[in-house]
Amino acid sequence: MNRRENLLSLLKRQGYDEVPVEFLLCPDLEKLFRKKTDYIGDYMEYFNMPWKYVDDMKLIDNDTDKYLKYFDSLKPGSKIDYWGVGHEPGSEAAKHMTYMRNPLKQITSMEELENYPFPDFLSANNDHQKKQVEQIREAGLAAVGNMQMTIWEASWYIRGMEELMMDMMFEDEKAVYLLDKISEINLIRAKSFVNAGVDILFIGDDIGMQRSIMMSEDLYVTWLKPRLKNLISEVKKINKDLIVFYHSCGFITPFIPHLIDAGVDVLNPIQPECMDFKDIHSEFGDKLSFHGTIGTQSTMPFGTPEDVRKEVFRNLEIAGDKGGLLVAPTHLLEPEVPWENIIAYVQACKDFLK
Repeated sequence: MNRRENLLSLLKRQGYDEVPVEFLLCPDLEKLFRKKTDYIGDYMEYFNMPWKYVDDMKLIDNDTDKYLKYFDSLKPGSKIDYWGVGHEPGSEAAKHMTYMRNPLKQITSMEELENYPFPDFLSANNDHQKKQVEQIREAGLAAVGNMQMTIWEASWYIRGMEELMMDMMFEDEKAVYLLDKISEINLIRAKSFVNAGVDILFIGDDIGMQRSIMMSEDLYVTWLKPRLKNLISEVKKINKDLIVFYHSCGFITPFIPHLIDAGVDVLNPIQPECMDFKDIHSEFGDKLSFHGTIGTQSTMPFGTPEDVRKEVFRNLEIAGDKGGLLVAPTHLLEPEVPWENIIAYVQACKDFLK
């Protein structure tokens, strides 16, 4: 099997020949990677990762100045994304982190919401996507369409979390309009990826906190689950073999049955600081595969290389011979992670089947 075939077989719980390696580096660690290896190419290529991302659709109107009127002021160096969300620069210690400004935080009427200039993906360009999928496949890799922050997060980034929560709890028409609008826009993006032939669609919304779910189960089932289920159903009509990844940080155990019912195939990241992989696998491992499980709040930054190795082996042993686990750090690797622990993770993946 090539890397693509091996990954898809693992995710379908049909066995695997090798343990894939997968992680993301923050800018500081990417600089350290280049210093340690003298490699000028992509670190995903260097470490033989099994997939590659397909670029999103390209907006024809990408002028974000139209959103400036929604902010009283933004710090120098701030950026506005295509949703109109302002991102003020973070600290020197975490330059890749930003402070988020919500453009519709102060609105009081439906008219203000209806007049908001949402990005026009209906007329966006996607000519590049099929070609990229073909190139990725020719390299023996899986093609991934990555569009996390799919419904809940994209919506509250625009409206503000507290404001959208209140809209939902009071059954305000603004919540209906905004969540429907975001779902409609992101379904266009999702269909574009799937029509281009991606093997994996990576979606998700953070719906958990460190020790509890972010909202009540009733609120989730009423407002978010039906929209997620519709999006997954629509893309699987195009490709029934599509593998749908879903990301949510934090504790989300009560939501997992709903995610399975909505059509999710792989759950990411199973943070060990929030949920125990052995328990989650025991309850849901026959219906769901997993991605992650190696803690970026604990083992990767603060453990020893031997701790990293033991955690990789432990979780792969829990998953068993059929697979079902793309074992990986649970989030972006931050500057605190020692280079030795990254190498220990890679080596553990190589050694597991020896």
